[in-house]
Amino acid sequence: MKSGKVCIILFVIFHCSFAKKYQKEDKPEWAKKDIRDYSDADMERLLDQWEEDEEPLPEDELPEHLRKPPHIDLTQMDMSNPESVLQATKKGQTLMMFVTVANKPSRARTEELTKIWQAGLWSNHIQAERYLIDDDRAIFMFKDGSQAWTAKEYFLEQDELKDVQLESQTYTGKKSDVRNKAVRDEL
Repeated sequence: MKSGKVCIILFVIFHCSFAKKYQKEDKPEWAKKDIRDYSDADMERLLDQWEEDEEPLPEDELPEHLRKPPHIDLTQMDMSNPESVLQATKKGQTLMMFVTVANKPSRARTEELTKIWQAGLWSNHIQAERYLIDDDRAIFMFKDGSQAWTAKEYFLEQDELKDVQLESQTYTGKKSDVRNKAVRDEL
């Protein structure tokens, strides 16, 4: 019990005696200012100083723009199919797809249809976030862009889909004139 206390006391004394502390005249100009007077550049320097001894983040925790892109073996790809090449290059990247609902629906109907479609994607293990941008239009955002092409095929089979825009290509729905009676129009 006494040896534990002695160790703690020795550690605190050792830590305090070797801690680096600047004298007032040794500090850089920006560090002499009151914290309320710091500019953005001063705050950035302070953050850099704070993080200089931090361990780097693991690869999977880095923001998308700092991650290394996945290795793509172009010799194993079918270059005659441009969609498969695009799908392989978008793996692990965020991708957005625009979906337009046919038959000039109300916003409530678009909300309900896209919610059903999103649930269908999630049931097939395709994670997509959905954002309405107009009364008849929504954005589906995929964290793994390679899943967007599977989702595109799913969307094209849905009733009341006018079109899908993916990577500057527009694909027209196959059943855009069918009106789904299971989904109610709300006023």
